[in-house]
Amino acid sequence: MNRSSTPLRTLLAGALLLLASSACSSDAPRAGAPVAAPAAAPATPAASSTSATPATLLAAIDAERGAARCDGNAQCHTIGVGAKACGGPERYLAWSSKDSDGSRLQALVQQHAALRRQEDAASGMMSTCNLMIDPGATCQAGQCVLRAPGLGGSQAR
Repeated sequence: MNRSSTPLRTLLAGALLLLASSACSSDAPRAGAPVAAPAAAPATPAASSTSATPATLLAAIDAERGAARCDGNAQCHTIGVGAKACGGPERYLAWSSKDSDGSRLQALVQQHAALRRQEDAASGMMSTCNLMIDPGATCQAGQCVLRAPGLGGSQAR
């Protein structure tokens, strides 16, 4: 092999790796990452509103979800948030029917997913196409939380 082509191949391989890894970015927080409280949620974001962004809709989703207080497991539910380029949600959130309006929360989540799909299409975003299984939710210490991975959620078979 020619010695002068080795650094060029290394440089090209590194550039391809960097390009591939940048195509997998997301605005969803990573597992275990602290989530900052939203500054202020818009009163009624509309999908046609020009001021609605994924960030403002996430703040509205968090505000609608609230503290997810519960008295028992029957009040705890999950909802998929975001949209992967290959389809499906980016993550799941636990919410409680005790203090949240499920239909309003669903509408906000749908608006957010639509904007994420628009962003992905505009930027040519790609995804790993891995399937996220709904983990299900449970009531722990008066708050709805996602079940630990592997314990079976609402879609476990």
